[in-house]
Amino acid sequence: MGHRVEGTQLDGGRRDDRLGRLRRFRRDLHRIPELDVDLFSTMAYVEGVLSGLSCELSRPAPGCVCAFFDCGSPAATAVRADMDALPITEATGSAFSSRHAGRMHACGHDAHMAMALAAAVEVDEVLSAGAAGRAKLGRSVLFVFQPAEETTGGAATVCASGVFERYRVDRIFGFHVWPDLPWGAVASCAGPLLARSSETHVHIEGVSTHIAKTYGVAASESRDAMLAAARFVAGVRELMDRLGAEEPCLARFGFLEAGTVCNAVAGSAHVAGSVRVFTDAMFDRARTGIRAVLDEACSSCGCTGSVEFADGYPPVDNDPELFALVRRALPELERVREPLLIAEDFSFYQRHLPGVFFLLGIGPSEGATAGGYGELGCARAPLHGDALMFDESVLVRGVDVYRRLLALP
Repeated sequence: MGHRVEGTQLDGGRRDDRLGRLRRFRRDLHRIPELDVDLFSTMAYVEGVLSGLSCELSRPAPGCVCAFFDCGSPAATAVRADMDALPITEATGSAFSSRHAGRMHACGHDAHMAMALAAAVEVDEVLSAGAAGRAKLGRSVLFVFQPAEETTGGAATVCASGVFERYRVDRIFGFHVWPDLPWGAVASCAGPLLARSSETHVHIEGVSTHIAKTYGVAASESRDAMLAAARFVAGVRELMDRLGAEEPCLARFGFLEAGTVCNAVAGSAHVAGSVRVFTDAMFDRARTGIRAVLDEACSSCGCTGSVEFADGYPPVDNDPELFALVRRALPELERVREPLLIAEDFSFYQRHLPGVFFLLGIGPSEGATAGGYGELGCARAPLHGDALMFDESVLVRGVDVYRRLLALP
């Protein structure tokens, strides 16, 4: 997806000021990772930065901080940043490693917050010019710092709070840092970008009996829950191969538990995984197919089974009309040609109002040397990895994109 983007058009001194601010925000936040909605230190830090600016602060939902900059416009633009971390023990060895054992910003949310805070500071600087500044910005801005992106979908509670109606927000933008893109590349697409996810749990009931008693017994009469689970997992793989030939979809299982001892047939089994699709129609087909595969697997082994599909997150689906407006402001924007089978709760915002989500490349650049770029080099380790680290100067690029998005009419 293209080449390294070299940052902003600003003079070097101004860029250095931005980078110093971004680096400070990101590293401060990286040290204090917190989980789910229990974000007390993180919220205090975010509010500490914002309280010195000319904005209205609020907490419209549990674990959420919002900052509204009023330009007197009839409508406002929202910028979203997620605040929660992951239950991972950090292994970067950096001087600003997590101070909280077993917790780490391993998904880049510290970077997302840093970019949003830096953009808020710049909005405040523009508005300090009075009427001229308000005219330059054009639209009011709402910064949303949300909880629980990694767990229960905190974006849904923000939407339900009424905060967007209160501040007349009619569009929203957000970023995710992305190791699979070259350093500094910004990419997105109109329509589906990321998948709908649904955590899936399967329970199979059989009868536990000593394996010696199963000799000569047909599989259909064995009541072997482990065998039924194995046939189910294999059957779903075949189902997805068929459905995937029509449009991207995925169902995979990462957990299987069955039986209690080595010399007895399993009396029960639990299989857990996730379904990923891009349309409601395919989600319905996948669920119907999975239920049919389960019924067949259980019947073939004399067992019974049930399956539960969580509501999960909707697909991240970028509004085509807003995306067309964005393309005019960001001519260098690269297109994601195939939607990605990962999930993000930014999707809840897009079911509430038009929105566009972007990926910011933190990976290697074409022609990059082993040392990468900047103080820390290009990204090391994948997202959700305990060694994730990247060159923070890429965040200047993200703030520059926000600056242009907030200037859209």
